[in-house]
Amino acid sequence: MRKIAFAACLLLGTACHNTSNNNAATQPVNKEPIKMKVQIFDPSALSIIDSNARIEVLDSGHKWTEGPVYVKDGDYVLFSDIPNNCIFKWKEGSGASLYLKPSGNTGNRVVKREPGSNALILNAKGQLVLCQHGDRRMALMDAPLNYPTPAFTTLADRYEGKRLNSPNDAVYTKNGELYFTDPPYGLDKRLNDTGRQLDFQGVYRLTPGGKLDVIIKDVKFPNGLAFSPDRKTLYISNSDSTNMQWLKYDVDDKGFVKNGAVLYEPKQYNNTDAGNPDGMKVNAEGYIFAAGPKGIWIFNPAGKPIARIYTGQKTSNCAFTPDQKTLFITSSSDLMRIKLK
Repeated sequence: MRKIAFAACLLLGTACHNTSNNNAATQPVNKEPIKMKVQIFDPSALSIIDSNARIEVLDSGHKWTEGPVYVKDGDYVLFSDIPNNCIFKWKEGSGASLYLKPSGNTGNRVVKREPGSNALILNAKGQLVLCQHGDRRMALMDAPLNYPTPAFTTLADRYEGKRLNSPNDAVYTKNGELYFTDPPYGLDKRLNDTGRQLDFQGVYRLTPGGKLDVIIKDVKFPNGLAFSPDRKTLYISNSDSTNMQWLKYDVDDKGFVKNGAVLYEPKQYNNTDAGNPDGMKVNAEGYIFAAGPKGIWIFNPAGKPIARIYTGQKTSNCAFTPDQKTLFITSSSDLMRIKLK
């Protein structure tokens, strides 16, 4: 691990948010004319979500929100605004405020398109781990959550000596292994960027001892990922707008994958502007909550879509509260919330 420290730059203002007072309470925003709703495809979904459940917009005015994580110790949500290189904090009664800047591009490299952090997760010690686009690495924030500073330890930034593309989403297993995806979205010209060093977009596993293995190399745009509750299945989003897919893989005892197969393909949305398969979470019963075209899709463990939380716009990711009774959603410029059963 290599430590790289940078001076704090926690400056509030319109560079990262359109509201004039980020520390003030933020009221849910009326998102008309988008008609947000819960769509039930199969009656089994009614055991998970009410068809009349209200979708609240908690905060708005960002460029592109991503990577939400709920912090139990403090009861708040952290989420990224990737283009603005920021992380925001939202807390009930306080609203949204700037938490960390810079969040993903901390050096001198100029990244115009998506420089900031993407997915945010917590390790077993409750420390913040970031998928950093601009720095092209998985990183650990050195400071405690209550005292955020842009000083980071590199967890992984190279595979066989070559720079990663731009880590996108990540998940820890109970034994401390870190799995993450590495599409090219943090590169200004993506697949055609001259700074790209790898000739594939991989899914990786980082062991607690620091060994980095690539476990999948043949998905064009690997994005969101999550494990089934028994850790025997790994789900991957392929955010290829011409070939949208949710994929599944068997996981062996050593943490590698085999028997890749399609879980579901929303073919009707290929080559549209509805948004692509993106971040996902799996609840304790094995139901998959997956960001995709126009909202959060809910699949049963067999891969059948049973409901959709319809936001009507491009939707990037989601996160549960610890009791899994509330789902936070990052969608376009917004942070949303919906109650579950």
